[in-house]
Amino acid sequence: DSVIWCATDFNGNQPRAISGLNVAFLFRAIAAPTKGRVEIEGLRNLLGGLKLQQQDSKYRQQKQLQQGTSTQIDVPQPLNVVLVSTSPDALDDFETPFGTFHGLKREGEDILRNEFPSLSYTILQMGRYDDNFVPENLDIVLEDQAPTLEDDTGKRGYRRINRRDAARAAVEALTNDSLRGKAVRVWTQKKG
Repeated sequence: DSVIWCATDFNGNQPRAISGLNVAFLFRAIAAPTKGRVEIEGLRNLLGGLKLQQQDSKYRQQKQLQQGTSTQIDVPQPLNVVLVSTSPDALDDFETPFGTFHGLKREGEDILRNEFPSLSYTILQMGRYDDNFVPENLDIVLEDQAPTLEDDTGKRGYRRINRRDAARAAVEALTNDSLRGKAVRVWTQKKG
């Protein structure tokens, strides 16, 4: 089984708590202030369930092999998890009730890497989403290494991606073995 996890409490590029005053969000923040971190608790819950399902599936397959009711077939498997995050240079960092915005994003990435080593994964750190001025179907750029300060000078916030291209990149990552176990930055070229 595979999961593309792209959950956030954001509306566009703004925290939902800032973009609109919603009584439900206010109640949640007051009633259970530590339960609202969808990037952390939601991800951990999902990964735990996926890990248990994977273990159960392996156990059932082993039992069927021992009973002779099944044969083992090695078929290439897609990634278990594609975690869609934000590139550190896509948005400004700001304080939340639970830590910095960038800190929460990196914590979610660390949970996937360190707490669930049996799951195959890739982390896509998306550039800034822009549906108004970035056309669809542009070439997608995947950058393995974080740029140095010299490489990044003047580029902050200019690496953008249309949401539909971001979705396409996430789906394509499921079967791209060169991304297995990596975190890459993702944006689109200015010209198709």
